Amino acid sequence: MHKKRTKVGEWRAVDEGVCPAHPHAIPAAVRMSEAQSTAGTPLIVAVVNQKGGVGKTTTAVNLAASVAVAEVSCLLVDMDPQGNASSGVGVSPRTTTRSIYDCLIGKAQLEDVVVHTAIPGLDILPATQDLVAAEIELIDETDRASRLAGILQSAFERGAPYRHVFIDCPPSLGLLTVNALVAAHRVLVPLQCEYYALEGLTYLMDTIDRVKRGPNPQLDVEGLVLTMFDPRNNLAHQVADEVKKHFRVFESVIPRNVRLSEAPSHGKPIVLYDAKSKGCEAYLALAAEYLAGHEPKSDKNDKKKSAAGKGARS
Repeated sequence: MHKKRTKVGEWRAVDEGVCPAHPHAIPAAVRMSEAQSTAGTPLIVAVVNQKGGVGKTTTAVNLAASVAVAEVSCLLVDMDPQGNASSGVGVSPRTTTRSIYDCLIGKAQLEDVVVHTAIPGLDILPATQDLVAAEIELIDETDRASRLAGILQSAFERGAPYRHVFIDCPPSLGLLTVNALVAAHRVLVPLQCEYYALEGLTYLMDTIDRVKRGPNPQLDVEGLVLTMFDPRNNLAHQVADEVKKHFRVFESVIPRNVRLSEAPSHGKPIVLYDAKSKGCEAYLALAAEYLAGHEPKSDKNDKKKSAAGKGARS
């Protein structure tokens, strides 16, 4: 039996087969270790690109899901009023009674709003169209740019059991995105390999620099993820080569993939929709590359032994 949280820090049994068979599939028993719950402040990563249609939400959803599948607890924060990250993990904004909006305006705490997903260890802080009003309602507040940072920090102090937080930002550089940048330790930038994407990258880096010089000096760029990559396209290779001259680019490249495009309409991350697809393999590889730089060696060794044991039994 798999286990799934019903409240923060609690678990319940659910049926087998939540995640299809895969080398990185969810193990039979998912447990919160003592090290996880006492390991200090989680790493917060803002997934940002002000240009729409570059695979930003797809990356936030599937990277968070892939990290959770590797037995590392995650919180996905939906800061986009469109609520696509929420629906992408099976939480419809139309049926959500409370959202991140309620946290931002001080009417609720994180644990009052968080929703558990079909993947053990992955929770979502959902968004609805109400989030549009937040920028207007907070305009006169002196702490308007740091509301999200305060929400997350307070939750961590109360023992919220997450090791990684991924924030899906709207396709703009407005107050909601600035809140994410002020709250984050790292910025991950999904980048489609086309000419206009390079132009937008300059403005994004300028915004990151302003936040780093001001309210969040610890902010740094985790790296760029090449998305919707078509190896037959010469321009895609040219853009990739140019970006690699100036930024850290993840080795894992996300290809154009039909199954990745279909998964959101079913309310599932790709690891639940089609674990054998090229898109799933790419995001699992990205998660492994990401975790290699942030998880303790002992944890990584334990996971390798666990995976090897499962492979030997299968």
